[in-house]
Amino acid sequence: MAQPRPSARRTPGAFLTRALPPPALCGFLLLLVMAFAASYAVGAGAGPVAPGMHGTSTTDGGSGDGHGGGGMDMGGMDTDQGSGR
Repeated sequence: MAQPRPSARRTPGAFLTRALPPPALCGFLLLLVMAFAASYAVGAGAGPVAPGMHGTSTTDGGSGDGHGGGGMDMGGMDTDQGSGR
């Protein structure tokens, strides 16, 4: 018994269904975009976390030695003081 051959001509709908990603992937990507949008909206509504905080450079009359120790005196920890040890 001969089996019928599938026709060589395909319908346009068959190509479209093969070209689109699975619906579960589309749903996951949509959910991911919605979660990022919601988190951005909440973050924008909350405002900055520390409004007075700026970059790491200090211009408010710091020691100016370029070590950026945060104002703590480490008492002899610098190697350029020539302690002789």
